[in-house]
Amino acid sequence: MPTYDLVIRGGLVAAATGTARADVGIRSEKIAQIGGDMAGTRELDASGRLVLPGAVDIHVHLTNNPGRRASPGPAWVDDMTSGSAAAFAGGITTLGNMTFLGDGELPLEGLAREGLLVREAAMADFVLHPVIRQPTEATLAQIPQLLAHGCNDIKFFISMPDFDLNVGGFLEATARAGAAGLITMIHCEDHAIMARAARELLASGRASMRDYPESRPVVSEVVATERAVAFAAATGAPVYIVHLSSQAALDVCRRAQSAGLPVYVETRPLYLHLSRERFAEPDGAKYVGQPPLREAADVEDLWRGLAQGAIHTVCSDHAPWSLAAKLDPDLNVATVRPGVADLETEYPMLYSEGVRKGRISLERFVEVTATNVAKLFGLYPTKGCIAVGSDADIAIWDPDLTRTVGAPAFSRADYSPYDGWQVTGWPVTTLRRGEVVYQDGQVAAHPGSGRLLHRGPTRPL
Repeated sequence: MPTYDLVIRGGLVAAATGTARADVGIRSEKIAQIGGDMAGTRELDASGRLVLPGAVDIHVHLTNNPGRRASPGPAWVDDMTSGSAAAFAGGITTLGNMTFLGDGELPLEGLAREGLLVREAAMADFVLHPVIRQPTEATLAQIPQLLAHGCNDIKFFISMPDFDLNVGGFLEATARAGAAGLITMIHCEDHAIMARAARELLASGRASMRDYPESRPVVSEVVATERAVAFAAATGAPVYIVHLSSQAALDVCRRAQSAGLPVYVETRPLYLHLSRERFAEPDGAKYVGQPPLREAADVEDLWRGLAQGAIHTVCSDHAPWSLAAKLDPDLNVATVRPGVADLETEYPMLYSEGVRKGRISLERFVEVTATNVAKLFGLYPTKGCIAVGSDADIAIWDPDLTRTVGAPAFSRADYSPYDGWQVTGWPVTTLRRGEVVYQDGQVAAHPGSGRLLHRGPTRPL
């Protein structure tokens, strides 16, 4: 009988392809055996619990260096250490951080700079996404080199004020990325439409949060999504639409997918659980994201898209502020601070509102939180699954544990947009590469123990 460093006993092991009750043996950071006889130097009892792959949240905003501030004044409150701790509590073992390039900084320089932060401060494993602000010739020349340096994507914002001035360069960036085995992440909102909407609101005295959705209307998301789809059609390169929020934009993606285009869609928890009437609350600014919350009909259609496969991933876009910074009375619809804390709650809420309520299957839950993300971003099968030879990134869930959401325990944010929600189904133990890093409400990892991951080409789903 083989003996392993750790054996997880009696849990229901879930994969994107099905579930089975089996023991899991772990040796030297890897999953070494699933099912059959085995002994363990150490054992964890998972009876009555789910054994799931550690989630891969590929879309977060961590660290507070000046080049990463979303606006003047206060900054996002989580760095790679506190963000890692929050991730572990939410069953997440791998994070994808946006690496905003400084003025004149090239992608490889930005990756090297932020890679040092990972090695110093991270506890979760990390990948980095270089955010292209100016598609200069020097920047374009580096895109084919990124995969050799372990990076398999780029990102840009259609919402940037100067996007249209550089649209040819961004199209070329997408083409070069696709040719090199990379995927292009795109923030889909149209700047000109939003700028005009905000000007009209301010001119008419409608600057309160109640009117925030009109400052970034659905049409701005639809037009930008159509452009992203056109980039995929023109180049053959895969594109990844981040944090999609509306039925109309999802319909654009459905048509593209039906035509065989490599268009992949992410949504975020805000758009699955909340709708625009929240902005009428006295503290409505605490719900602000970009895009805004949409109508209840959009929420329901996103759930349909998630179940049907039109939406491929759920990631947090974790970018938390203090509540005081969010509720600053000097802010208006044009100067809001976007972003919320979501790492500790995103997947428990997806399980509670999705799996337990029959909106998605457990297998689909595993796909959108781990397997699909790992495939698209060059990590599969090292990450994103429970399989022999994979990293022993595992979250053990109690499917019947009910908690009331309050302020995060590990994120430095002092509120949650879901304060007071009753959520059933929580991770109780998280393992990163075979090491227990979260158990019984405590994080047991140290800064610098996380790794910067080397990725391969994107894989079609």
